[in-house]
Amino acid sequence: MAYTRSEVFAPASMGNFGVVFDVVGVAFQEPGDILCAEFDDDANNGLYDQSRAIITRIEGDNGRLPTDPLKNTASIAANSTLKLIGAEQHVKLTLYKKLPLASGMGSSAASAVAGALAVNALFGEPLSRVELLPACLDGEMAVSGFHPDNVGPSLLGGITLITGEMLDEIAQLPVPDHLHFALVTPDAAIPTSEARALLPKSISLKNMVAQTGAVARLIDALYRGDLEAMTAAMENDVVIEPARARLIPMLHEARATAKRSGALGLVISGAGPTLCAICDSSDAAQKVAAALGVMYEDADIDSLTRATQVSTEGAKVLSVE
Repeated sequence: MAYTRSEVFAPASMGNFGVVFDVVGVAFQEPGDILCAEFDDDANNGLYDQSRAIITRIEGDNGRLPTDPLKNTASIAANSTLKLIGAEQHVKLTLYKKLPLASGMGSSAASAVAGALAVNALFGEPLSRVELLPACLDGEMAVSGFHPDNVGPSLLGGITLITGEMLDEIAQLPVPDHLHFALVTPDAAIPTSEARALLPKSISLKNMVAQTGAVARLIDALYRGDLEAMTAAMENDVVIEPARARLIPMLHEARATAKRSGALGLVISGAGPTLCAICDSSDAAQKVAAALGVMYEDADIDSLTRATQVSTEGAKVLSVE
């Protein structure tokens, strides 16, 4: 069954789950991107010369994102989905950008997931979520490289272990009860490429042992539902955070503020500058988010704050007609 219009939501995500780099990610309930897709019968207008899916309007990006269908993650993923389905129809997209750009919350991945899901929804969802992964990765590759640690959780939801690009290399990890997050995004955009350039090309044996040991403790804590042990492991990053710390305004002050306000710990979300505080209740997350906002305000740094939880369902179709 085919529809004429679809509207979808794709959530933000944290691609590096503390100490786990490029392998484990988590989807947040909010914020996220909204995208509308419609079949376009007027395909002889010259807009579809390069692409069967085009972007006709973007809102919320302050004019920073390209509408070129070969450069925007949403339209690239939409086109890849049309190919997977074997469809020849033309589709126009409207993207409502609710995620800040270069924020460490999987902004480009959310747009890619939204583009793929919206086109799939137009055709009555012939492809499963897992089958949409390659199309989403095609979109993500245009901006951040072929890295599924944001696309995976945004598309599938929950805490996702992805050890490769193949469909059988994806696993859902347990989501502990009472897991809440306080997010703060200081006004300092950090492109993923810039953050990756700072990473060490090699690490010592000592650091490798420490890092892999922390990853093992994290996975163990997830399966036991031990929030305190999980957070302690997430903070025990001796490779990535030390290399990127100087990019994040007031990182150490934010960690101290979060813990004083009731957080169990705090880590960099993705490449930053968003910081993610781990909390054990909604009240604590609200309090920590407020405290982090005040801290940056006192330092004359604009910021966005929110309290949220894990999105267990990931991207979702809001409506079809």
